[in-house]
Amino acid sequence: MRPEEIRPDTKLATIIGYNAQTGRSRRYFNTLMKEQNINATAIALNIKDEHFGFTMQNLAKSKVDKMILEPEFKELVLKYCDSSNSDLRVDIIEIIDGKIVGINLDDELKNLPLDISLWDLNMIEVAKMMIVANRWYSAKIELDNIPLMIK
Repeated sequence: MRPEEIRPDTKLATIIGYNAQTGRSRRYFNTLMKEQNINATAIALNIKDEHFGFTMQNLAKSKVDKMILEPEFKELVLKYCDSSNSDLRVDIIEIIDGKIVGINLDDELKNLPLDISLWDLNMIEVAKMMIVANRWYSAKIELDNIPLMIK
């Protein structure tokens, strides 16, 4: 979705990373939204290490309520989470009742009806973005489309 296509009713999520604007997560997530005609998009927040702590400390008070993490912040974010389903890393965070909740998607990934043991990192990332899109915006999880999305 291009900036001029964002309307007042467009649902927004945030992706945070060193190069979130051009990262795989944003590309895959926004492609899913477009293909399924869901009026939602991921807004990129390119950030450096020195600004990460400040951003996270103020996150619960901001308008951001959903965030996808690029790999560089998946472990570092844990110390800012009020709760998490993992002690190792999280893929997304949600703000629930003013609290930062970290969510690792590995269990949901393992519950998909396919053997992912031979998947590469790109395939795993697409599948995780499908899980996120389904969780947040009721998008369909169409695993057969994974190879088509990795262009």
